[in-house]
Amino acid sequence: MSKFVAAVVQAAPVAFDRERTLHKLRGLAAQAAARGARLALFPEAFVSAYPRGLDFGARVGSRTAAGREDFRRYYDSSIDVPGPDVDFIAGVAAEHALHLVVGVIERNAGTLYCTALFFGPSGTCLGKHRKLMPTASERLVWGFGDGSTLPVLDTQVGRLSAVICWENYMPLLRTAMYAKGVQVYCAPTADGRPTWIPSMQHIALEGRCFVLSCNQFARRSDYPADYSIDARDPDAVLSPGGSCIVGPLGQLLAGPNYDGECILTAEIDLDEITRAKLDFDPVGHYARPDVFTLHVNESRRQAVLFEADAPPDAPPRS
Repeated sequence: MSKFVAAVVQAAPVAFDRERTLHKLRGLAAQAAARGARLALFPEAFVSAYPRGLDFGARVGSRTAAGREDFRRYYDSSIDVPGPDVDFIAGVAAEHALHLVVGVIERNAGTLYCTALFFGPSGTCLGKHRKLMPTASERLVWGFGDGSTLPVLDTQVGRLSAVICWENYMPLLRTAMYAKGVQVYCAPTADGRPTWIPSMQHIALEGRCFVLSCNQFARRSDYPADYSIDARDPDAVLSPGGSCIVGPLGQLLAGPNYDGECILTAEIDLDEITRAKLDFDPVGHYARPDVFTLHVNESRRQAVLFEADAPPDAPPRS
């Protein structure tokens, strides 16, 4: 379809409570669908928490028992991909005939990953993107993604991708997305500063694509009572939102909103992308491959590889 309504869902999870967060997600998805949305984007780390302010008891050369317990709680509230929680979100997508892009904390063996999951309106999980480069102290609790989860998906609402938070400041990653023909570029984030908005406008203008950016609006009361951040003011804003939708010439179509939880919507007309590329295509007529080239390693990187004793085409042993 050339035209459809897209939504960004600016809300907070029930931090570290996966089940209640998933049910909140279901209600918010219903609200987005009721407003005519065919695509809804949820924030970075929506299921089940962005652990803002936690240090997990880590200092150079030392750890604390309390910090290890914080990590255990975070790990236990994260999700397996695939798994029953992914199936639940897929059911929500099918229930409301929505494309969903949802920020989750994925657990795999002993490691957590900041991940974006993609769902189609038939209730299928279409793929995932693991954050390649966690920022600053995020690296203490999140592992690194690799080039095997850099999808740009062909969907009914165009060619869809996700780049998470400060990954958006990686120009080579953006270039890879442009080369894959992204049309609807999702940017779930935890950055609510005013400087984030011109970055989103720049990416839309640079990539000649629609950019949907979504951040949590979270108060102290959205976190557990024993959370380490000062609990004296339950209304203190920990994440201010700032979600927005931007057109392919850098124009703001919705937002930014810093007032509270909300759902922002805008009509997306994919034909506007073609019109915008008249005078700029960063990986086409405005590229200089004779001067600059980018090589992308999309292989899956594993710490341990198990191989058979002999390749399949080897002659049988006598």
